[in-house]
Amino acid sequence: MPETRNAPVQVVDGRQRSGTAEPGGRFATPLGWVWLAAWPVTAVFVLSNAATPLYVLWQRDIGFSKGTLTVVFAFYIVGLIGSLLVSGVVSDRLGRKPVLLPALALALAACLIFATATTVAALIVARLFTGIAVGAIVSAGMAAVTDVAGPERKRIAALLASCAMVFGAGLGPLLAGVLSETLPAPTVTVFVVEAVLLLTAVLAVLSMPLPRPAAPAKGAWVRLPGVPRGSGRQLALGIAVFAPGITATSFVLSLGPSLLSGLLGTTSRIVAGAMAFVMFLVATGVQFAVQRLDRRTILTAGALSTTLSMITLIVAVHISSAPVLIASALLAGAGQGMGQLGGLSLLNSRIPPRHLAEANAALNVGGYVPAGLLPVSAGYLSDAVGLTSGATVFGAVLIGLAVIGGLVVLASPRQATEPA
Repeated sequence: MPETRNAPVQVVDGRQRSGTAEPGGRFATPLGWVWLAAWPVTAVFVLSNAATPLYVLWQRDIGFSKGTLTVVFAFYIVGLIGSLLVSGVVSDRLGRKPVLLPALALALAACLIFATATTVAALIVARLFTGIAVGAIVSAGMAAVTDVAGPERKRIAALLASCAMVFGAGLGPLLAGVLSETLPAPTVTVFVVEAVLLLTAVLAVLSMPLPRPAAPAKGAWVRLPGVPRGSGRQLALGIAVFAPGITATSFVLSLGPSLLSGLLGTTSRIVAGAMAFVMFLVATGVQFAVQRLDRRTILTAGALSTTLSMITLIVAVHISSAPVLIASALLAGAGQGMGQLGGLSLLNSRIPPRHLAEANAALNVGGYVPAGLLPVSAGYLSDAVGLTSGATVFGAVLIGLAVIGGLVVLASPRQATEPA
């Protein structure tokens, strides 16, 4: 990484670091380091959804229902939420690296289990390990991006961290779909490639210039994550829009291949992976498009997009239209992207660095609980009454949640969405 000649030097993680000084004597990290800090987020989120196009193969070889499939998917949520109860607090107290490195090791273990899985139990363990790793990344990893960026780049840090998450989440199924269709040993090759990506993320974490933690060790180490007093409204506004958005994309990830099979009569893993990739590509692109808008507008637009996504989902399953289903996925991606960016931006603008990882964890707990419960319920309901009826009920419930989220944002005082 190039360094500025005669630049000021600061000691970070016991090492000297060079860069440019900001007004007031603060140290400005080169922007390249901020991008590097976002790479572990991308690498782990590639794993989070890499299995999506492969479930049809495991269903064929092992034999399990759509309900069981959503349970396997939900164990990822169980691991993620369990991790969020610990990782945010530990990261704020001990530092980002003591959380990120074990998380990457666990992600590598998940790759090994996925590559050798021959039972539902193995898939559940692999998904559980993946969830734990992702929980650490969305708290410590995304906070690390903000730490490296510094106080003057909080907005760009929120944008890069959020985009790294959704881009990785979309790249995973596309990569898995293409590799599994074009190379031998489809359920093995994908995870060998992902293991290489994770090893590069380990190197990034080891070299990352991070400040020492400043949070005092007070209170329990395992607890429901929260935010400092006075920031609860910002957390609630973020969850109100982010939760329906990520629940919509979770439904597409868990049952999207089944819907495509029913609507198109195809089990192509490339098609399933491409739909998920484009969904998250929209989630990434929309964040760059709206980044200069005020947070209130971003959140309101996110709620509207999720609402439209569920309306088009209901239409798609009733008229058996694959293009309308894809439109629903794209709108879901936009809804998650804007909800996520709005929520992270609110927290970055209000929460001090010593509490930021825990605040990120709190936002994700609020989002992933419904993202785990509702698709599982829809999966079992679909087994009982059919995929069309199950998807319709799911869509109607999520329309209600998204509308409520949008109304909560519109009813809140404007100053609640502005920087402190």
